[in-house]
Amino acid sequence: MRNKILFILSIVGILAGLVSAYIYGMQKKPLPPVFSPASNPYAKGIYSNGIIESYQKNGENINIYPEVPGVVTQILVSEGEIVHEGAPLLKIDDSVQRSTVEQQKSQAEAALALLEELRAQPRRENLEVAKAQVDLASANLKSAQDQYDKQKKSYELNPKSVSKDALDSARDAVKTAKANLGVARRQYELTKAGAWIYDIRNQEKLYTALSKAYGASKALLDKYIIKAPVDGMVLSIKAAVGSYISSQGAYGTYTQGFDPVLVMGSPQSHLEVRCYIDEILVHRLPPPSQMRAQMFIRGTNISIPLKYERVQPYVSPKIELSNQRTERVDVRVLPVIFGFDKPGNINLYPGQLVDVYLAGK
Repeated sequence: MRNKILFILSIVGILAGLVSAYIYGMQKKPLPPVFSPASNPYAKGIYSNGIIESYQKNGENINIYPEVPGVVTQILVSEGEIVHEGAPLLKIDDSVQRSTVEQQKSQAEAALALLEELRAQPRRENLEVAKAQVDLASANLKSAQDQYDKQKKSYELNPKSVSKDALDSARDAVKTAKANLGVARRQYELTKAGAWIYDIRNQEKLYTALSKAYGASKALLDKYIIKAPVDGMVLSIKAAVGSYISSQGAYGTYTQGFDPVLVMGSPQSHLEVRCYIDEILVHRLPPPSQMRAQMFIRGTNISIPLKYERVQPYVSPKIELSNQRTERVDVRVLPVIFGFDKPGNINLYPGQLVDVYLAGK
C-alpha cells in the first residue's frame, strides 16, 4: 500500500512538472506599440536628432545673465509672457548701490556749488569792505601826514618846541600809514579781480570727475533691473525671489550647475529645429537649394515638413541633451537649422526633442 501511494505521488509530481514547464515555456504575446516609429520617408534619407528652438536669425535662444550679483527682490514677468524691448523683467537688491549713488550725487552737487561760488566772485559785500579799508587807510595817512607837518613846522620855528624823538615818530607814522594804504589798495584789487583762474580750473576738474563718478554709479544702478533686450517671449525663469544670482547665472537645483537666469525667444508662431548631423554623414548632405527634411514628433504619427534656414559651419562635439556637464564623447556633429510654422492643433515648445529625416544624396 505504501509503495502504491509513493507511485501515485510520483506520477502527480511528473504531471505537475510537465504542466509547469509548458506554461512557463509559452511565449507571451508582445504588447502593441503605443505609436508606430517614424519611418524614413526618403529613399536615401539621413536620420538626425533635433531640438526645437525659438526662431533666431543667428544663434540659439536668448540667454540672459545679470551684469551685477545680488539677491532677487522682485520678478516682474511670468513664463510664457510676451514682452517688448526694454521692459523690466527682474529686480535685484540695490540698496547699497543706491546709497553710493546718492552720496556721489551730493558730492557732485557740493563741487558745483563751490565752482559757482568761485565764478561769482567778487562778492559785492567783500568788495565794499575792501573799499572801506582803502578809505580808512587813506584817512589814517592824511591824519599822520597832518600831524607830521605840524610838528615839523613847529620844529623849524623853534627846535625846542618839539623834541627830535617826537618828530621822528611822526615821520615813521607817515611811512607806516603809506604802507598800510598800499596794502589796502592791493587787497582791494585782489578782491575786485575775483577767484584765481587756476582755482576755478581745478574746481571744474573736480566737479567733472565727481559728475562722471556719479554717472557711472547711476548707470551701474540701472543694471540692478534686468530688462528685455529684444521683443519676444519669456521661455524660462530659473530664479526665485530671495535667491542669489551672479554673472554666472542662477544655480540649478536639478542640474547642479549654473543656468541662465532668464531664457527668451521669439513668439511661438514660427519655430526652428536644430539638427545634429553625424560627421560621417556630412558628405551625404545635398546642396542648400535641394535640402529637404521632415520632422516627426515623438509619441505621435505626426510629421511636419521643414524649410531649410542655414548651416552652422562648425563641426563640434556631440552632446546629449540632458544637461550632463561632465559628459565626454568622441562623436562630432554638424548643426543644420530648419524652420517651420507651428501648427495650431499641436503643442510644440522650445527644448522639445524630435526625430528628423533629411533627403540625402
